[in-house]
Amino acid sequence: MGKHSILSPSGSHRWLNCTPSARLEQEFDDNESEAAREGTAAHALCEHKLKKALHMRSKRPVSDYDSDEMEECSDAYVDFVMEQYELAKQVCKDPIVLIEQHLDFSCYVPDGFGTGDCIIISDDKLHIVDFKYGLGVLVEAEDNPQMKLYALGALELYDALYDIKEVSMTIFQPRRENVSTWTISVDELKAWAENELKPKAQMAYNGEGEYLPGEWCTFCRAAVRCRARAEEKLKLAQTEFKMPPLLTDAEIEEILTILPDLTKWANEITAYATDAAVSHGKTWSGFKVVEGRSNRKYRDEGKVAEAAIEAGYKDIYRQSLITLTEMQKLMGKEKFEAILGSLIYKPPGKPTLVPITDKRPAMNVTNAINEFNEIKEEM
Repeated sequence: MGKHSILSPSGSHRWLNCTPSARLEQEFDDNESEAAREGTAAHALCEHKLKKALHMRSKRPVSDYDSDEMEECSDAYVDFVMEQYELAKQVCKDPIVLIEQHLDFSCYVPDGFGTGDCIIISDDKLHIVDFKYGLGVLVEAEDNPQMKLYALGALELYDALYDIKEVSMTIFQPRRENVSTWTISVDELKAWAENELKPKAQMAYNGEGEYLPGEWCTFCRAAVRCRARAEEKLKLAQTEFKMPPLLTDAEIEEILTILPDLTKWANEITAYATDAAVSHGKTWSGFKVVEGRSNRKYRDEGKVAEAAIEAGYKDIYRQSLITLTEMQKLMGKEKFEAILGSLIYKPPGKPTLVPITDKRPAMNVTNAINEFNEIKEEM
């Protein structure tokens, strides 16, 4: 396992807003999630394929997470980078492409460093591309501090060799169909680094400042035990709710905005307390561990079948098609589309109320309800 920076680029959105959180996180184990391991495997595959596309030596990585989806996503990433490379060659005779480049920005952030997925330098332009395999959180490039840190690290390496005036930053997130690019001048970037980044990074490194809960708490290792976050969440719980018919529209809208984060926090607390009790013997006053509900199962399906048939019962088996994903994997994407494409349909999803910032288009509610009800009647 390589060394990790206390003020990591991936956590910069958090420690720039809640400066003492970086030191607080050091008190908790950094347990890599399944999603993180899958992301690491996807990054390794992207690195290999991009090197091959650029005629560089590379050995294909082996992973337990290999899948058709990962193949498609990594291919799309390589296609995008190569398109950007070709565009760079139109304005620069010999652009530079750096893959998985170590970047040091410690002149602004104490012990600050990270790894840039892909960097393209073409005379006065610097383009950083960051691959995100995650599906849960949509990541935008605009004013993204992680990307700005990578840009500062790249400028430290090449600003003296090239007269770089502009930096473009792209988030390539194929599983969310998200390709987000943002451009900033080098002067603006360095002004941000000196005036905002540098002082806040020093505070974060020293563990100074006020705890400030917000949407940046999502991946904080201290989030479940954080008192500031708990106090913020409990404000809603302390509100004396009236029955919905007595609430104004504005009150309902305010509650709808807060509820998802409150529910997520409550689930995190429950998961933490349950794990502590089950795995570590922790006792919580007023609570106990019990056996949850379970369903009956056959001890031995073969013997069950024999016994049922011997007793005269024959209609004991159920036959069903394999799933769509399994079928596509069996046939391959092209043959699947050719053979079964006309026989596949995607019914409309159940109408869901989401914040106005959600990128999905608004539904015609009347038509959506009718379609959904028709599907329910057919089932």
